[in-house]
Amino acid sequence: MDWRDLDGHGERRGAEFYATVLEYGHYLWRRGQSARAMLCLDRAMGADLRGDEDALKKWPMPYAAMAWFLAHTPEGVFMGNPRVHFQHYAGRMNEPRREQRRWRAWACWAIAREVLPHLPGDLKHVVEEPSRELIREKLREHGHAGEAELWAAAMGNAVRRSLAKLS
Repeated sequence: MDWRDLDGHGERRGAEFYATVLEYGHYLWRRGQSARAMLCLDRAMGADLRGDEDALKKWPMPYAAMAWFLAHTPEGVFMGNPRVHFQHYAGRMNEPRREQRRWRAWACWAIAREVLPHLPGDLKHVVEEPSRELIREKLREHGHAGEAELWAAAMGNAVRRSLAKLS
């Protein structure tokens, strides 16, 4: 696979794009390209979906996959600073579906903070960082049915993994 698989969707960013970008992310992950794989998950979360598509039933919004990628990127493999990436992305979001995509970015930011607490935020990018409660509330408001709970489960698993590392 390569970028042409995504480009073939043109301007259409619906269910078929969602499935393709998830597949491409998996393809990149298996080839050791962690940062690019995470960006694919990011793009999947920006797909134009109503919430009832078969693709979403088969592959729910990839919060758990993002947490897994962050937790399992091998030492020495480039991933950049996902915390800063999501901070910038959420703070500078534009249309279409600005609020939905913005709160998904904040949701991934919270996962990155939990999984990789040593990564600093960008102090020069002044933005109010939301609480987990606010993220959950906004995902309920702007996301698909059950999305807030899906994210909360991914966060819970990330917290458990973090605590296990400390033991």
